[in-house]
Amino acid sequence: MSVLRVGLTGGLACGKSTVAKIMAAHGAHVIDADAIAHALMCPGETIYREVVRHFGAEIVNPDGEINRSKLAELAFSDGRVEELNRIVHPAVIERQQQWMAELEQQEGNAIAVVEAALIVEAGVKGRFDKIVVVTCTPEQKIERFIRRVVAGGKGSLEADEAVARKEAEKRMAAQLADDEKIKVADFVIDNSGSDEHTEEQVNKLMQELQAILVQQSL
Repeated sequence: MSVLRVGLTGGLACGKSTVAKIMAAHGAHVIDADAIAHALMCPGETIYREVVRHFGAEIVNPDGEINRSKLAELAFSDGRVEELNRIVHPAVIERQQQWMAELEQQEGNAIAVVEAALIVEAGVKGRFDKIVVVTCTPEQKIERFIRRVVAGGKGSLEADEAVARKEAEKRMAAQLADDEKIKVADFVIDNSGSDEHTEEQVNKLMQELQAILVQQSL
């Protein structure tokens, strides 16, 4: 039995989730690091208590849930991203490792994909057999982030766009540039073009990963 462990990463709003969905359609098992972090920050969890202790009650909604927008704003605005990552990342990585180990026991031969923005920055690329980096232009990242934020935001469109652009720039500044991520990539998906072009690349990627899995299983 063998599991091919694939790290799927890329910068802000580059299209990681889109690529992950196509990979899943080809039979890959996918887990989202952001979803893991969200679950770990639910009331009652140890990580929840640590995050609130470090960042204060102002990030807690009336229902007791952490307001992730407020937390992100505080972390990125005050330069405390590393502090937040030190609290959350070890538990997220442990949960990822557990998931991949369980998958190997249950499924045998499988492609396990961990979708995570900070695989390279967190220094955990060595935990994966292959690294896939999704890229697009910096302006596309900003525009896609703005569309995502404005779609669920309030107030005037102009105000939302201005705030979202500043937030996107802060988040991008806290991440490695695509050129740096590409240096450690085994595969690169260019998501700056059409949906069809992206899908073609991912289809080819999955063919190659499936071939690697077969070789690994021999």
